[in-house]
Amino acid sequence: MAKNPRLPLTETVYYILLALHQPGHGYLIMSRVEEMSGGTVRLAPGTLYGALENLMRQGLIARIPSDEPRRKVYQITVAGEQTAVEDTHRMRHMIAVYRQTREGSSHDR
Repeated sequence: MAKNPRLPLTETVYYILLALHQPGHGYLIMSRVEEMSGGTVRLAPGTLYGALENLMRQGLIARIPSDEPRRKVYQITVAGEQTAVEDTHRMRHMIAVYRQTREGSSHDR
């Protein structure tokens, strides 16, 4: 399998993709990201909407119809889900390598 050129995702983009497993509008996305990150990632509106536009251009998220015409609602796409999964695997691998390295280290003995 070819390496995904979008990886690694930034922490912000990763959380936005996770937040959009359920459709959401801007404020809801900001709230979900802050909650999921334990308050370590707080998105300003300008940052969020710039990221959303970029993610739409990449095909990782899409706008979906909304009951409220003034609200823009977004959802992760299949490509976005695949990218998030690939990045999760990448991070798991790095954690496993870290643990193996630490277990073999004399610092832990």
